[in-house]
Amino acid sequence: MLYGRSTELAALEGLIATARSGRSGALVLRGEAGIGKTALLDRAAEVASGMRVLRVTGIEPEADLAFGGLVQLLWPVQDRLDALPEPQADALRAVLGTGRTRTQDRFLTGLAVLTLLADLAEQGPVLCLVDDAQWLDQATAEALLFAARRLAAEQVAMVFATREEGFVAPGLTELRPTRLDTGDAARLLADVGLPPALREQVIAESAGNPLALLEFGAARRDDPSKFTPVTVADRVLSSYRAQIARLPEKTRLALLVAAAEGRGDLPLQLKAGRMLDVGVEDLEDAERADLIQVTESTVIFRHPLIGTAAYQGAVLARRIAVHRALADAADDPDCRARHLPLAVTSPDDTVAAELVAAADRAADRSAYAAAALLHQQAARLTPDRRAQAHRLGDAAAHALNAGHAAQAADLAEQAERSTDEPKELARLAPVRAAVMFELGDQREAARLLLERASSDDPALGRDMLRTGATYAWFAGDADAVREAARRLRTLGGTDPMVQGMAHLAEDDYAHGLPLLERAVTADPAGGDTARARALHSAILVGDDATAMELAAREVARCRARGLIGALPQALHLLAERQVLAGAHRDAEASVAEAMEIARDTGLRQRAAWLNGVPARIAAIEGDDGRCRSLAADAPEAGRVAGESALSLLELAQGDYEAALGRLEAAAGPGPQRHTAMAMAAVADQVEAAVRLGDRQRAEGPMRAFDAWAQACGRPWARAVAHRCRALVDGQEEGYVLAVRLHERGGRPFERARTELLYGEWLRRARRRSDARGVLRSALEVFERLHAAPWAERVRAELRAAGDATTAARATAENVLDRLTPQELQVVRLAAGGNSSREIAAQLFLSRRTVEHHLYKAYPKLGVGSRRELARLDLT
Repeated sequence: MLYGRSTELAALEGLIATARSGRSGALVLRGEAGIGKTALLDRAAEVASGMRVLRVTGIEPEADLAFGGLVQLLWPVQDRLDALPEPQADALRAVLGTGRTRTQDRFLTGLAVLTLLADLAEQGPVLCLVDDAQWLDQATAEALLFAARRLAAEQVAMVFATREEGFVAPGLTELRPTRLDTGDAARLLADVGLPPALREQVIAESAGNPLALLEFGAARRDDPSKFTPVTVADRVLSSYRAQIARLPEKTRLALLVAAAEGRGDLPLQLKAGRMLDVGVEDLEDAERADLIQVTESTVIFRHPLIGTAAYQGAVLARRIAVHRALADAADDPDCRARHLPLAVTSPDDTVAAELVAAADRAADRSAYAAAALLHQQAARLTPDRRAQAHRLGDAAAHALNAGHAAQAADLAEQAERSTDEPKELARLAPVRAAVMFELGDQREAARLLLERASSDDPALGRDMLRTGATYAWFAGDADAVREAARRLRTLGGTDPMVQGMAHLAEDDYAHGLPLLERAVTADPAGGDTARARALHSAILVGDDATAMELAAREVARCRARGLIGALPQALHLLAERQVLAGAHRDAEASVAEAMEIARDTGLRQRAAWLNGVPARIAAIEGDDGRCRSLAADAPEAGRVAGESALSLLELAQGDYEAALGRLEAAAGPGPQRHTAMAMAAVADQVEAAVRLGDRQRAEGPMRAFDAWAQACGRPWARAVAHRCRALVDGQEEGYVLAVRLHERGGRPFERARTELLYGEWLRRARRRSDARGVLRSALEVFERLHAAPWAERVRAELRAAGDATTAARATAENVLDRLTPQELQVVRLAAGGNSSREIAAQLFLSRRTVEHHLYKAYPKLGVGSRRELARLDLT
């Protein structure tokens, strides 16, 4: 019987009922030790009669063992792995030790868990119970949380029970079991057989903690005069220590073996016990005292605090002996590596080498947090300071891969203090710089790489200079970009992207942009780095079509290989290109997916960077509040995107002074002012100055943009350059040339703006008939883009040009606007002939969630099947 738990039971029963009805959900039970979380999980399992129940308990000694919890949870269902997409199946096989494929992305395992749970739910609802989640290893915790946040329509319920500290689970509903009131406490104590005279005292001492009530009640029943410490936790531990202290010496040692082993593996405990002269018979007294439960293969402590009391109550020498025995008895090298550091008290290179091997195995399974800890432990046990620095550097790199930038910074600093050798310091610099970049200090990251790059290792030096140049570019440090290019040449490095950026930093477009063009066409066989540099270069030179193609390829590659951590950045770059192509709904879908993944995976910096895309869309659509809010949330390194969006908004609102002031301030020193995005904003600067009647302030920006446009040669850029010239000199020829170039495609919003300005010029020249033609074309684009303030300006011009009919005509609704971003992605893939399972694999969803989105989308589109969907124009 559970007392005082009506609220918690109702929540659990509701969660399970919802799963039975076809909707997934997750709940976190958070509270102090002994508050009754495990009892609630037990009741949830009872309520889930007929459901498949998967259960795992976090084990404190295994908190740093890569995927130890996930192995425990999924071992009973490993026969279902063959049904998963191959990259996901390989990831889980690596976790379970039945495969050797290296997992490239630390979040792929979470996706595999999501798919596996969803597949299990095809046969009936599933309940996943996780106890003592605060002791899960990080790799397991990340995988389970990723799945929990993305479950939607799969008939899966997940419940996590955790202590107050640890297991941070943002985004999941939390419930905190309360302490029992006096009435419920008295009812619980009635089962203990405590004399009434002591009942009130025990109730007061226990402070409503159910475990404390039971343990204190039993202790006072046996010894009414027993004194207990002050805090509830200490009182419970003291009670358990007292019970253990009354046991025979060999029984205490057998309990210590069980506590140190942690997983309840009786065969391993017995094997280690034989080395210490204890056996299964020595557990009998502890079993009779109800401290443990023993089966043919397991030893389970009745409560985790009993194991804590057994371990903490033993002297250090005995704990060391036990861990040595467990390490020697272990057949699993990872289990052995867990005990070895606890079995030595001084540096030991042999043990350190075993820990490094275990770290490599953990990294192969993408358990980077575990790998970092193992390398750190190996460094502590390494006698040679140079080798110690090397291992600390490896620990820092793995911590960074695990998303722990602050820990990586601390480890890298420790490594630097352990060595003064230039070669080792150079090797550490990329990790230190990556941490700085991740934490927002791009300028210092670039400077560190330039400072440490050495000719002693030319290959490493060239890589550091290339990365340093890129960091410096984003930091706006033109001097560092130029220095990196100069030093790269001295090391025999020919890098068109770095050299091109250096020329741009000196306003030398004629030499810089052709070099960047070479980087765009670099050999794709160069791997991930070459592809990334080609995409970056295409963006810099304004080659929208190539950049769109490269970004789409990168998104497809990330989807196919399950590279979840890299996908948000790829989607971000694709979304920026989609905005330029006028595909606003597609861009919003890309950003929505990237934002969701960034939140699910803890990539906070990327989530902030993404705001620049919807800020631009909001500026075009005239949504003042949304644009300003999103721009304000952009990180400092994303200032160009935010300022560009705000100035465009102010230009549309007719606040030309504000727009011009903002653009002139943003045009200060720094290489980022030479990007395609910044250069396009220069055209806005020209228009704002002309609108204010200050052509002198327009001349400089106009010449700069013209030089950039001529060097890059893109039709859209040359068209905008002619538009700027026409604005400044007031001659028609520039508009005519601009419209002609726009007809070659690219950037429809810029084309419509050119047509609007040309239409205004024609109307002022009293050529009203000619004006109506270009204005109608502009209106069509602005309405399709929902660019309300721009469309209203065109309508006003049309009315003035004598076309009141077109100006008043309502815009036809685009049915795609009825869909949510994720529905849009799903219906497009479904219309392309992809099955629900194929769509699920691409979008990192379950099949049921895909079909749920289709079910919701069909009535919005007026169709009832995939066949009808395929007939729609979904562009």
